[in-house]
Amino acid sequence: MTPLDPDRTLALTYVPAERRPAIGALWRLDAAMGAVLAGGREPLISQIKLAWWRDSLAKLDEAPAPGEPVLQDVAKHVLPRGIKGSQLARMEEGWSILLSTEPLTTTDLDNYSGGRGALLFRHSAQLLGIQMNARVKRAGEGWALADLARHSNAIDAAAALELARERLSDVGGQRWPASLRPLGMLAMLARRDAQRGLEQVEAQGAPARMLRMIGHRLTGR
Repeated sequence: MTPLDPDRTLALTYVPAERRPAIGALWRLDAAMGAVLAGGREPLISQIKLAWWRDSLAKLDEAPAPGEPVLQDVAKHVLPRGIKGSQLARMEEGWSILLSTEPLTTTDLDNYSGGRGALLFRHSAQLLGIQMNARVKRAGEGWALADLARHSNAIDAAAALELARERLSDVGGQRWPASLRPLGMLAMLARRDAQRGLEQVEAQGAPARMLRMIGHRLTGR
């Protein structure tokens, strides 16, 4: 099973215990889709693998999960809370944008951040008992863009961080409600990355990042 990155691993510990299995399953699903692209495979092979995730998620609405741990966890913990497999399958559209062999355009980055980040934060918010609002949507988009910058070539990374700065400019303007602070933590770290730029991006799980997350948990900012 694909592990979560250190930032999400820590954020997950601040999710209420009864909701933690569902959030963990959702986030590991996102990580599993990302792992398809992380190996530097041929675009066609990656496309086939992403399509498998899309189709397998959609089938969860009608049939038991196959013998794949992430899908089994999604079926056990996420679907009973009102999120359909077909809704989760739409995340493949965001990830598939990254299969392009050309530099990513602003439109590409918009489609990716909406298809991955906004959907991930929408479903996460729902699992936390809150309906997504405009700030959560922008936070999800900005987080996905900042995360992309960590795993991209310099040209795509610079473009992603520039757009992330725009998306995350006001995420700290108002106090985040306590129930959404696990998402707020990730948004604040993404804004930190966007502000620092490519040459100063910290390693995930670094002590300074952990302190920033704890500060947000206490203050909501």
